[in-house]
Amino acid sequence: MAAQMTDAHRRFLQMMMCKGIVEGSEATNLHKHCCETDKVYYEHDKLDDFIGTINGKLQPLFMQIRKGISQDDGKVHYALVNLAETEITQMASDYTETELELFRKTMDLIILSENGFASSTDILNLADQLKTKRMKKKEAEQVLKVFVEDKWLSEKNGEYTLHTRCIIEMEQYILRNYQDVAKKCNICHSLAIQSQGCESCGIRMHLPCATKYFRGQTEPRCPNCNEFWSCDTPGVSGMGFQTHH
Repeated sequence: MAAQMTDAHRRFLQMMMCKGIVEGSEATNLHKHCCETDKVYYEHDKLDDFIGTINGKLQPLFMQIRKGISQDDGKVHYALVNLAETEITQMASDYTETELELFRKTMDLIILSENGFASSTDILNLADQLKTKRMKKKEAEQVLKVFVEDKWLSEKNGEYTLHTRCIIEMEQYILRNYQDVAKKCNICHSLAIQSQGCESCGIRMHLPCATKYFRGQTEPRCPNCNEFWSCDTPGVSGMGFQTHH
């Protein structure tokens, strides 16, 4: 029999609705806080069961709290996602058709790139080629800023990638719509956007997953075909740091 929803579960869900996405450690603290505040028995190792109870109630609403990992540091995150996969999921109600087109084109650039990043220059060059309505550069810069604030994109030194929340929410959409290029990480089996690939067999690994996998090996070899792994992997001795071009 499924566990009953309590005030602690409702409080946790409210916090998730406000935040959208939280890191694993924050979710653990939140779980403890909600149970203690609402005087519900707290089991420290039962976070996923606690979330499972909430998800049972969210199912008819086509929503779910989903677990995923951050592409750049490998940390676990929990995101409240919309499962109704219509027009780029829930984005359709929040943005204009022109803004959605810019997002789709940005997504194309990121997913088709070698390292999972798209430069602001390349994205802004697309703004005046949109079919729905051309966007001025200033306007496009503003829209990108909103995508970052809303946790669809992340930006670092003028380079954009998909935010962890976006990847958790849109994993199925991306795998379906980019079948030829979107791949899962060979180690953690979740979608690999910021990743490295084997030159011989083409498998992909997230940078944190590759770093963990190669640590302690005398020379890095592909976990799939055993060929030499030619990419530089951060944090692995004797190898340089990954650079984004």
